[in-house]
Amino acid sequence: MLGPIAWRTPPISYGPWERVTSLLTEELVRRGVDVTLFATADSITGGDLDAVAPHGYAEDPTMDGRVWEALHVAHALERSSEYDLVHNQLDWLPLAFTAHWAAPMVTTIHGFSGPAILPAYLGSASTFVSISDADRSPGLEYLATIHHGIDPEELPYVPEPDDYLVSFGRIHPDKGTATAIEIARRAGLRLVICGLVQHVDYFRNEVEPHIDGDRVVFLGAVAPEERARVLGHAAALLHPIDFDEPFGLSVAESMMCGTPALAYRRGSMAEVIDEGVTGSTVASIDEAISALPAVASLDRRRVHERAIARFGVERMVDEYLSVYETVLAR
Repeated sequence: MLGPIAWRTPPISYGPWERVTSLLTEELVRRGVDVTLFATADSITGGDLDAVAPHGYAEDPTMDGRVWEALHVAHALERSSEYDLVHNQLDWLPLAFTAHWAAPMVTTIHGFSGPAILPAYLGSASTFVSISDADRSPGLEYLATIHHGIDPEELPYVPEPDDYLVSFGRIHPDKGTATAIEIARRAGLRLVICGLVQHVDYFRNEVEPHIDGDRVVFLGAVAPEERARVLGHAAALLHPIDFDEPFGLSVAESMMCGTPALAYRRGSMAEVIDEGVTGSTVASIDEAISALPAVASLDRRRVHERAIARFGVERMVDEYLSVYETVLAR
């Protein structure tokens, strides 16, 4: 399992790619699969851990991510003859060397950072898995779409919510944090914001002036226990994105707690949210405010049960095992 190394696997707070990599790895190990996780040296796994980077480069300004990812990939490449299959969770860099890997490769495409990286995919011999149908590139062939899995034990069901909304994700214009503030304000509800500040100017100019510790609360990047509490006790999750969301892990995580989601209808949102069952998708602030009462009144038990059926970790692992078997049979 060739994991990302921006953060620890599993991450302490932020790190969606690392979180999914960890869930997949640990469930494979639990089922008796022999897995070596290539990740940071401080990562935690029930499988074998191999590492070059001492810790995540995103948390250490003295580390150049390009250098450490290159060293990380080179080390796994050197050992690739020891394995039946390499599962790449690391984006485009390993694809540049697919002719040199001594085992077949499966790559989960967690999202494209831009069209400039496509040549690495187009010239690769890897098998590709998309995380949503919406995120598929028309120039690539995919073996499967596998939605991310979530461990229900990490995000327990909360039947009775409090009277606040939650915005959960990196603080960036793409995620629409400021839009969530406006929706909550016009709806007359409190908003709790959780996430890593990824765009400092946006945070300072569009988000921070509204934070008062009462109507708008900012908790920063939160640990798993706090994530479960904040998501689980919210009346609804606001996800008014300004980009084509590849998957939206926080949306599925909130639904696992029984908390319905209200999102802008972009990218994977219409695919992840079951309209009128686990939430709703809209196209504007006005539509969001109109839809919010109905979303907040959805049956939370039904939201939770649908999330288990669609996004449970065991379902994800079953589908990846099917992909592995297909690739190895070739």
